[in-house]
Amino acid sequence: MEKIKIGIGADHAGYDYKEAIIEALEAKGYSIKNFGTFNKDSVDYPDFVHPVCNALDTGDYKMGILICGSANGVAMTANKHQNIRAAIAWEKEISKLSRQHNDANVICVPARFVTLPEALQIVETFLATEFEGGRHQRRVEKIACV
Repeated sequence: MEKIKIGIGADHAGYDYKEAIIEALEAKGYSIKNFGTFNKDSVDYPDFVHPVCNALDTGDYKMGILICGSANGVAMTANKHQNIRAAIAWEKEISKLSRQHNDANVICVPARFVTLPEALQIVETFLATEFEGGRHQRRVEKIACV
């Protein structure tokens, strides 16, 4: 898979993981846009989720990574965007299936429930996995509310 432009955002609970993920992905040649947060001070996760998703909506970025304590808040917020398919993954197999079967374009990592090495595997698996299409395409087309 070609190296794609990725938007990343996190709240205070995901700050350390976000920084480590950025470093790891940039070392592999990915182009990363850090949408914040930029320190460990308490923040409201939607303030960082919406800019990541807006960047995907405009086509400026192809994939997104969001991190918070449980991943629920960032996933709920991201999925309010019509063209976003955000998946919560707590292990790499879930991450893989979110791409293969659901064509997820945002991965949501629960920083309080996975180790940093697990988080890196989740993200790397997500980015390396292609959508299978076929019967899954029909299902993905039925997700949007129209």
